[in-house]
Amino acid sequence: MIPSGRRRHDTTGHKNMQQLITLRWIAVLGQIATIYVVVMGFGVPLPLNYMVPVLGGLIAFNIVGMLRLQLAPEVSNTELLVAMLVDLVALTAQLYLSGGATNPFVFLYLVQVTLGAVLLKPWSTWMLVIVTTLCFMLLAAAGRPLTLPLDHGNGLASLYVQGMLICFALNASLLVVFITRINGNLRARDAHLADLRQRAAEEEHIVRMGLLASGAAHELGTPLATMAVILGDWLHMRPFKDDPQLLQEIGDMQASVARCKSIVGGILLSAGEARGDAPAETTVHTFLDELVAEWRATRGFDEQLRYENGFGQDLRIVSDSALKQMICNVLDNALEAARRGITLRVDREDDALVLEVTDDGPGFAPSMLSSFGKPYQSSKGRPGGGLGLFLVVNVARTLGGEVSAENRAEGGARVTLRLPLSAITLEEQDDTTPAA
Repeated sequence: MIPSGRRRHDTTGHKNMQQLITLRWIAVLGQIATIYVVVMGFGVPLPLNYMVPVLGGLIAFNIVGMLRLQLAPEVSNTELLVAMLVDLVALTAQLYLSGGATNPFVFLYLVQVTLGAVLLKPWSTWMLVIVTTLCFMLLAAAGRPLTLPLDHGNGLASLYVQGMLICFALNASLLVVFITRINGNLRARDAHLADLRQRAAEEEHIVRMGLLASGAAHELGTPLATMAVILGDWLHMRPFKDDPQLLQEIGDMQASVARCKSIVGGILLSAGEARGDAPAETTVHTFLDELVAEWRATRGFDEQLRYENGFGQDLRIVSDSALKQMICNVLDNALEAARRGITLRVDREDDALVLEVTDDGPGFAPSMLSSFGKPYQSSKGRPGGGLGLFLVVNVARTLGGEVSAENRAEGGARVTLRLPLSAITLEEQDDTTPAA
């Protein structure tokens, strides 16, 4: 059985937590700058013995958040809510120590609520709204007022108006920057979900195809067996025994029937309805050499396939019928399109097995390249065509690999399969395995 690819995690929560961590660092730097300007620039006394520990706690919490992101890729809604509540408590503590509800930076609460509406589930957002309202009420009832002159009528010359202006500009800038980033994360999540839905639909389609293929194999078994018996009887009949040409044709027919029975047996074996050889241990060179030899023999095209193996040092792998069929499908499609012949080139790029199949045919139509690997996209004009490459793409994706197609500048097409060696090699490699 082919090992499945790595499970893809939804990284939206992870990215949103990174945005909150970045915002928290900005808040730390902003608080340091504000405290310095207020104390040193305007000479306004602040309880630094209380405000500095709150600032230190916020820094420590941010460092813990960064370490947490390194340990696990997924971040839940509850974790985001807790992080925003910590920010809210830290902001409330600093405002309590520096003017309470009269501090112009009290409007930074709106940043927290707005981000919560974007990041959190509805119940979490409303909880954040309730906590924010209670914090504001606490500041209004018990906040420490600052000894500032009431100079609101001085316009922009008023310290309070200047503080409100700075707070407004800061609010607007933070909301634009971070909501833009968060919306980008949400759009990426939506695209990821759409991709998962598309894959689920394709996998369901493959299951239906497998059921149809299994049913067809059952139905074909009896007539193929009957044809094999009849052809065997014909070999002993005098009219056929006395005619060498008829004997040759009967032999060709028996070979074709045997080939059909082998295909039907392979379908049933893959469906788990017959016993046969399990995935076997082999090597990259042995597997590909045997595959090419069998493909040449069964298709009857020896000279048309040029085989170049530049993989290098051999590795032990697990041979699987699906992997074998995937490569054969690509070769079959290339042969049908080729004018004179095709080339199979094998290489190793870092930790990937790369198989490149080229032909000298007319190449892919632009519409086929744009929808490469989708079912029923074929240039052959046959009903139901185009399933071969569809299966190739899905098998490669199951292995964690990829398939790409392009037209060559000198004419013809190129299909490239990249498969991670970790998906097909054995876990323990023998470094003494001789190179082919």
